[in-house]
Amino acid sequence: MYAKPSAITDPSAYIREHIRTVPDWPEPGVLFRDITPLLSDPKVFRVLIDQFVHRYFDTHPDAVAGLDARGFIIGAVLAHELNVGFIPIRKKGKLPFKTVEESYELEYGSATVEMHADAVRPGERVLLLDDLIATGGTMMAGHRLLERLGASVIEGAAIVDLPELGGSRKLRAAGLPIFTLVNFEGH
Repeated sequence: MYAKPSAITDPSAYIREHIRTVPDWPEPGVLFRDITPLLSDPKVFRVLIDQFVHRYFDTHPDAVAGLDARGFIIGAVLAHELNVGFIPIRKKGKLPFKTVEESYELEYGSATVEMHADAVRPGERVLLLDDLIATGGTMMAGHRLLERLGASVIEGAAIVDLPELGGSRKLRAAGLPIFTLVNFEGH
């Protein structure tokens, strides 16, 4: 007789169990939430992707936009599963064609992201995806870029929310609906 595979009754808890916390990185006092263990285990990765597929399958986005760099991993797979296009939103200077850009503040400084000027058409419905929401700056910049080109961002999604840093609250206040799978509050 063989053992029956166990069912996952709480996908968010299952995903949370596989996120590694790295203390004092990239600087002292920071608890870095590392999603790379989610990617290395095929079962966990499937559960992760399925959570997003189930949420967005019936919303019919025209495209998924992923934020550099971990948003590319999840976003490209999700776009494939939803049978829609993928839009990379990259750090400044990485795209070869005419771009539009947006600068923003991070928890550790400032940065600029870009996307191709022809990445979306006016009226397209786009899902914006990243791995984590901290201060919300990266997702807000991506949201502004997409809207500047005429897209309608249907939701901002991430694996992890760090609500104590206020990013998800700021994004919602700016009118962007937010969905996350896991919240980490405090330690």
